[in-house]
Amino acid sequence: MKDQIEPHGGKLINRVVEERERESLIEKAFNLREVHLSKREVSDLEMIATGAFSPLTGFMGREDYESVLDVKRLSNGLVWTIPVTLSVKEEEAKKLKVGEELSLLDPAGTTLAILHLEEIYPHDKEKEALQIYGTRDRKHPGVDKVYLMGEVLLGGKVTVIRLPKHDDFSPYRLPPRETRKLFKEKGWKRVAAFQTRNPIHRAHEYIQKCALEIVDGLFLHPLVGETKGSDIPADIRIKSYEVVLEKYYPKDRFIMAVLPMAMRYAGPREAILHALVRKNYGATHFIVGRDHAGAGNFYGPFDAHYIFDEFEPEELGITPLFFDNAFFCKQCQGMASYKTCPHESSEHISLSGTKVRSLLRKKQQPPVELTRPEVAQVLIEGASRPDYQI
Repeated sequence: MKDQIEPHGGKLINRVVEERERESLIEKAFNLREVHLSKREVSDLEMIATGAFSPLTGFMGREDYESVLDVKRLSNGLVWTIPVTLSVKEEEAKKLKVGEELSLLDPAGTTLAILHLEEIYPHDKEKEALQIYGTRDRKHPGVDKVYLMGEVLLGGKVTVIRLPKHDDFSPYRLPPRETRKLFKEKGWKRVAAFQTRNPIHRAHEYIQKCALEIVDGLFLHPLVGETKGSDIPADIRIKSYEVVLEKYYPKDRFIMAVLPMAMRYAGPREAILHALVRKNYGATHFIVGRDHAGAGNFYGPFDAHYIFDEFEPEELGITPLFFDNAFFCKQCQGMASYKTCPHESSEHISLSGTKVRSLLRKKQQPPVELTRPEVAQVLIEGASRPDYQI
């Protein structure tokens, strides 16, 4: 067995310039035409820059874009399921020429990178919505984002002058090179990654520890990029993990880092991308739960499991670990799933998200079988914040 899993495409990409080049490139960028990135495009730029989106070296050109939409692969045949694109309005696109270089700025006006403009092509929003999300319904948060984007897409490699600045989660902001280094230092050859955009609950804990039984270490990788408004703020989610990890997890068997990627809510297609990204971070296994990366009722509960059957294991290079919905069974006297529990549903303790939120609003703790009291307290304390309404 190799010491570490290879990145997707065989090479971990790095598009961040060396320190000695930075000043001259900042000066160069100052004289270029500017393009302002959206929050999601800033996240995507960071993912490209650090190698989290390996093998991408920039924003997709037309051939890759259409191939991803049509066959879930890049034009070279490598598996890839969601387009990574940079859009502009039609009026802005008319001023641009293939071959020129553009300065890419974040929403605050800070220069982040230079785009080497290789292609200018139409953004087929209707096709993208239907192919990637399975619907054109703008009630789907991912579809709505597509329709809010510009009418024209820009493709080309990026040279990143500086990564986006973050004032939060500093200890957990580990790029792929760092996580790979940590896994190697710990001697972990088998690493199971867990994706979440939610606070931890007992069902999460159960499937994480099940996975830990068959690997060397657990890579907890909560997403802290842009999410939909009804999702719980990232700092509250991270706090919920911290209080549980402190008391209930073996400290030498997990690493937690944050993922700066933006959510697409693309269900099965996003499950594949989440797996490939974790492969780039050095994970060998990827936990796929019920309704992974779903939104509302747009996908079946196990669509994100079935999509893995469309690809050969060696094409993905990372092993999926599929888990059913978990619950507490009064007869089993412990956490279980429909795969492992023989008892009737009346014996299962399971509350809807709506019911849990109702209890928390009243400052009442959900059953301890479902939520650790420490986590419930974090959620109750956060409920008074204006950016978080339970």
